[in-house]
Amino acid sequence: MRKIKPLTNVIFSVIGILISLLTVLPLLFAVIISFSSEASIARKGYSFIPLEWSADSYRYLLASIDSVGRAFIVSVAVTVLGTALSLWLIGTMAFTLSRADFPLRGLCTVLIMIPMFFGGGLVASYVVNTQLFGLKNSFFALILPQACSSWYIIVMRTYFRDNIPNELIDAARIDGAGISRIFFEIVIPLGRPIFTAVGIFEAFAYWNSWYYAMLYIRPERKELYPLQYLLYSIQKNAEFMATNDNITGAVLKTIPTESFRMAVVVIITLPILLAYPLVRRHIITGMLTGAVKE
Repeated sequence: MRKIKPLTNVIFSVIGILISLLTVLPLLFAVIISFSSEASIARKGYSFIPLEWSADSYRYLLASIDSVGRAFIVSVAVTVLGTALSLWLIGTMAFTLSRADFPLRGLCTVLIMIPMFFGGGLVASYVVNTQLFGLKNSFFALILPQACSSWYIIVMRTYFRDNIPNELIDAARIDGAGISRIFFEIVIPLGRPIFTAVGIFEAFAYWNSWYYAMLYIRPERKELYPLQYLLYSIQKNAEFMATNDNITGAVLKTIPTESFRMAVVVIITLPILLAYPLVRRHIITGMLTGAVKE
């Protein structure tokens, strides 16, 4: 095998550093703006070196600490329960489709792949979820609509098919193991990398979700607002107050609309940034071993 030349190695290292900086700078920029005063933003615009530093946006956020704390608990509960349910639905379906002796494997695969290319539209899904399933103003409206992904089923099916030998499953059946025991004692331990990778992506999706709260949770059930949608509502409320002609100029100065928008970005992104270094290795391992191979 030919070794990489030192100059080539330096060039690729520099390119990697530049790409890393390009990914870090937007977040750093958001943090700086969140600590900038509204007067500085109005006079100088967005800048890495503001004219005046201020923590008004975070003070404004702390003024709603009760509702923010409750919304944080809702987001954590949605993330944990939603991820567990997603892994159960995706894992069981993927394992079933990976077995060559399943007679409806081809038909089910086609039915699962249809939603990847075609959708019923917003109105149809809203009517089904509210009228048929009764999810309006329900905690489960934040979990069930996104609980199962066709793409992750295909990825996990490919992993099971290529990495779990049929001989092992057959031997377990000969020894008297049922399908549930095979799944929990063989499939899950051997499929830990792909379960971890899919679980992490599903957890991130649930944590960042606010769209379903906007669709299915009405203002009279604010206690069900997740953190992301609550912060979005606070931001819109601040923007409304800042543009309302009936608000006095003295009050306007206390509403950090621009810096608050960036403070919301920082608050939502911070848990993911803290969690990512802990799970990066599992993401890489799971996606590499679960890559689609035909």
